[in-house]
This record gives sequence, C-alpha cells and structure tokens, in this order.
Amino acid sequence: MSYELRCRECGKSWGNQPRNICDDCFSPLEVHYDYEALCGPVTRERISARAPNMWRYAELLPLPHNFRVSVPAGFTPLLPAPALAKSLGAKTLFVKNDAVCLPTLSFKDRVVAVALANARSFGFDTVACSSTGNLANAVAAQAARAGLKAWIFIPADLEPAKVLGTQVFGANLVRIAGSYDQVNRLCSQIADGRPWGFVNVNLRPYYSEGSKTVGFEIAEQLGWRLPDNVVVPMAGGSLIIKIKKAFDELIKLRLVEPKPVKIFGAQASGCSPISTAVKSGTSEIEPQKPATLARSLAIGNPSDGVYAIKTIRASGGWAEDVSDAEIVMSIQLLAETEGVFTETAGGVTVGCARKLYQEGRIHPDETTVLCITGNGLKTTDVLGGHYQSEEPIKARMADFEGFLEKTLATSKSLVEA
Repeated sequence: MSYELRCRECGKSWGNQPRNICDDCFSPLEVHYDYEALCGPVTRERISARAPNMWRYAELLPLPHNFRVSVPAGFTPLLPAPALAKSLGAKTLFVKNDAVCLPTLSFKDRVVAVALANARSFGFDTVACSSTGNLANAVAAQAARAGLKAWIFIPADLEPAKVLGTQVFGANLVRIAGSYDQVNRLCSQIADGRPWGFVNVNLRPYYSEGSKTVGFEIAEQLGWRLPDNVVVPMAGGSLIIKIKKAFDELIKLRLVEPKPVKIFGAQASGCSPISTAVKSGTSEIEPQKPATLARSLAIGNPSDGVYAIKTIRASGGWAEDVSDAEIVMSIQLLAETEGVFTETAGGVTVGCARKLYQEGRIHPDETTVLCITGNGLKTTDVLGGHYQSEEPIKARMADFEGFLEKTLATSKSLVEA
C-alpha cells in the first residue's frame, strides 16, 4: 500500500489499523501517502478518463487493495453563480453543490464511502457513528447497501427529516438527551468496548480523507486550477483541513500550478468556537454550548478545531459567523438567485461570504468557491412561518385575473417600500 497512518504531531507510523490516536503523544492520526511513488501514475489524463465520481482520485484515497466501487458518490456540480455574485458584490463566484451528492444529499456521503471501504477490510460487521444528522443518513444508507449492521447515535433534537432519513434505511437509532459533544463522548466509550467500526472514532483517519475529494473536484472543474478563495462551513473542522490538504497534494503531484489559496471558515454565531478563536487571535478552543438552528454545525468542542485555526491562519484567510436570522435569509438568497436549495450549513456559508466581501477580506475580482454541503429538503422546518399558503382559486380565467392583479399590486408595493 502507498499509505499509512502517522501521528500529526510526533510523526510515529502506525501502519493501517482502526485507530485514531497516537499512544505515545495522544495526538490524532492522519493518513500519509508515498507521493514519490504516486507522482508518475497519477496524471490529469488518467483521472479525467475515469467515471465521474469521487473514485477517479483512488490513488489519493486510503482504499484497501480489494476495494470495489459500490456507491458513486461525489463529482457534484461546480456552478457559476453570477446572480448570487451580484448580490454579494462579487464578480467571479462559484458554488460547489454537494446538496446533490449521492446517495443522501450531503458531502458526508464521501467520507462514509471511504470509511466503510475500510470497515469491511478490517473485518467489522457493524458500523456506527455519532452525528448531527447528515452523517447519520450517510452511514445508515451505505451500511444498508453494504450489508452491514448500523448503530446511529444522535442528539434528540435533530431535524425530523434527518431522523426519518436515518430510520428509513433500517439502522438502529439511539437518541440521546444531550448535545452532540455528549453523544460523541458516549460513542468514544462504546468504541473502546465493542468490536464496531465507528466511522468518526476508530475509523476517523480514513473517513476524513474522503473530504479531500471536494478539493480535488474544485480544482479539476476549474480546469485544473486552484481558486483564490474557498469558503467552508465548520462543525468539527475536518472538512476545511482536508480541502487544504487536497490542494497541497495536487501541487505535490504537479497536477496544478502552485498558488496561494485563502481558506475561510464559516460558523453559526450560536456555535462558533473556531471563528471566535480566529477573531480573538488565540490558538485555543474555548468550548461553547450550542444555541443555533444550524444543528448540523452544532459542535461546541470541535475535535479538529485547533488544526482548523492553523489552516485558516497559515493561508491568510479568516473566519466569520452569522446569526440564525442571517442563516435563513441566506438560504432564501441562494435559492432565489441560483436555484440551489441548501440546508442551514449552506446558509451559514453564504451568509459568512456576504460578510467577508463587505469587510474587504475577499476581493470581488478573485475567484471564490462557496462550499454547499447539504440539501435544504433536510431542514425545511427552519423555514416554517416564512411562507404563506395561498387560498386556492377556482379554475376560471376571471378568478386567475383577479389573483394576478392582486399579486402584482402586492409585489409593486413591496418594491416601493
């Protein structure tokens, strides 16, 4: 194999096994690749000739030798967003739309696909996770397809659509009366005592590598060029780190020209431990108690928070956060300008991007990519009360003409106001 686990801090090698912590210094483990061996075989032409899914970057993923593609996740659209750009005061803006990722409409499908490939290789017949929603959906769906048993642990207050989107796949669902951080601590304890593959505990180093494919695709879809800026929502902080790692790997393999990319993190103000640290100039995370409707980002003590801070600062980027009201407004703005319906995390990304342009931290002429990580159909409850249900009219022209006149008059008064 051309990869192995290594400690992020002390560099000790741990081979390939289901573990996520270095016993010597208690730091997280990460997958390391033999880039010299990969430099020849990995070319633009070879990648482009493959099927349009995340597995086109197989050499840069930790996949066992007997791996067979089961779920064609990834290679989601990179959409030019001119109408949104005009609204934000930008010129060259793109939306990376993982709201249509297979099979469960979020970027978590990518990470789970890599985790489950390794789960079977390590001999697990049961997989599990702690989740704020999207990961629960992805693990349940892909475990069903792979013939694995699944146990999903979630905070009890998750959005109904995400709960249903887990139950429908037949997974064992455990609802916890507490925050995600409490759920995650429980799962870490369970993982120590049961022979289960927890995708975000003992399989975490492999799982998180799936996020790199977002970065690979952005570069390839821009014509094998890196953007000037990327805005990424942050929960645990892993996605932002892995997108940066993807850009660095493409440079190492000479698949793109070297170029500085500013990395910007986005959080909800009701749960913003990473953005708070960036703004205050500290490298330490002060845990917060989540209080936001963006429940997919509601992790008060992010496991990769310190590394997310380092990534943002080293790139010359910044972090921002937005209120719940701004999140809802931004969901509506993205839908009305670009026809993309995002969940709350996407509203956070768009709302923070607006602030970053207003603050002058992103220049309008630069190429900027906004990462939309999940589908709005999963969080329709946050829009409750924002739209009225019109009374039905009779199927007659006279009734329609009256309805049209009333609607146009209302629209005109709103514009004038």
